Amino acid sequence: MTLNAHPKSKLMKNFALLGPYLREDQCRNDHFFFDCLAICINVKLSAEKRQFWGWWVELKPKEGGFTYIYQLGLYSKSKGWQAEKIKTLEVQDKLETTLRTFHQRLNDMIVAMELTLEPAQDHSDHGIKLLA
Repeated sequence: MTLNAHPKSKLMKNFALLGPYLREDQCRNDHFFFDCLAICINVKLSAEKRQFWGWWVELKPKEGGFTYIYQLGLYSKSKGWQAEKIKTLEVQDKLETTLRTFHQRLNDMIVAMELTLEPAQDHSDHGIKLLA
């Protein structure tokens, strides 16, 4: 699905301006993927064996805008993203802070394009309020 006057190439270019979050190789015509490796768990391991706490966001176009789903979890090169319950308050706070910051910038960009951003109907918010 394309959004009137917003072809995928234009959206990809705009989303890339948000920083290192866009994963172009995981984006499709009807799906945009962003993630953040916020906290390295084991820095002493070689790069390919390290694990990270972080989050990922998936956007899907809908009439007049996008819906989003986000997850918090653990990333490793061998397994990819795995949704995990965060048990450490400090880790939870860091993930929530980086996710909220990203989400606000994403929302501002989408609103500037005269589009909307809202949670998908089947999205569980994990207790993190992203939009006021």
